[in-house]
Amino acid sequence: MTAHLTRRSLLAVTGSALLAPAAHAATGWNRNAYMAAMAKSGRPVDLTDAQFNAIQARKPAAMKRIEQYLKERLGSADPAVMAAFQEVPREYFHYQYDGHRATPGDAYEENPKPWALGYGSALSDYLGQAYMTQVAKPKAGDITLEIGTGSGFQSSLLSRIVKKSYSIEIIEPLGRAVGKIFAPLGYDNVETRVGDGYFGWPEVDGGFDIIIITCAAQYAPPELFKQLKPGGRALIPIGQPFKKGQFLYVYTKDEDGKIHSRKDVGVFFIPMTGTMMKTPAPAKPPA
Repeated sequence: MTAHLTRRSLLAVTGSALLAPAAHAATGWNRNAYMAAMAKSGRPVDLTDAQFNAIQARKPAAMKRIEQYLKERLGSADPAVMAAFQEVPREYFHYQYDGHRATPGDAYEENPKPWALGYGSALSDYLGQAYMTQVAKPKAGDITLEIGTGSGFQSSLLSRIVKKSYSIEIIEPLGRAVGKIFAPLGYDNVETRVGDGYFGWPEVDGGFDIIIITCAAQYAPPELFKQLKPGGRALIPIGQPFKKGQFLYVYTKDEDGKIHSRKDVGVFFIPMTGTMMKTPAPAKPPA
């Protein structure tokens, strides 16, 4: 359920054997590995060696764009974020689920933009995802929650850095299909479910160090702050559905449980649906 950071303020945001995640960052990710992973995820694709190699040839330039972008906007590019982008094969996440059609040739485009996934959802542009990931400040021991699984790319990025990555998707056919794509890559620390992200994932004992909403909420869902650990961070795009004026807000929870917020950059996301669309904002939003 992702979209992008607005240009006005910030551009948005093995043979047939499968390899362990670390191998993807080296030389093991090839056409055979891609084809095998796609088949195991229930998304078979026809791709020639030449087509696969053309996709890979664009990746170094995309990585340079990401590094430069993060340096310009945030002062530096977090090595952990860069390593995660290097490891996760973005072409694997380009897929139109309602049409059952793989679109790997769209990966690593020169002018980053969101790409349709079907069912009204989208894969965010990679610069926006890099920005939100670094602002979230993920660390090795963290437990994270994403609201709006979409393509699964954001949760996969986080999973390469953190201890455990949880994600919730409200669109049932999309959530069920995307839930099958992580195991073929060896990403065994990603857990997803279909549900209404407004309520978070309260069954996760101890809560979350990071919560990222990758759709536009009309206000910050109060249940999520209950599940945010002291010292934790929540990134929430807030604004009206399909209208300009959405902004990314960064919330932090101090050791006393008080929520602090700051307005970050302008964004444009598809709306958060479900309970968010039916429930008025609380009388006293977090400070």
